[in-house]
Amino acid sequence: MKDLLEKLEKLRTDAEDCTLISMLAGDTAKRETFAKLADDLRQMAAELESVIAGRIADGDT
Repeated sequence: MKDLLEKLEKLRTDAEDCTLISMLAGDTAKRETFAKLADDLRQMAAELESVIAGRIADGDT
């Protein structure tokens, strides 16, 4: 379970980094690319969070 929690934190951190890069990028295409990547990473984090919650509910800790 610890490894999943570490991966979840990494996804969240990477999403925040991509958001920051998106806001600082001077090129429109780069802004859009990094904003999309941030959204994708947040979606993956949400899915992993659901998996973790399911495992906790099933008693797998």
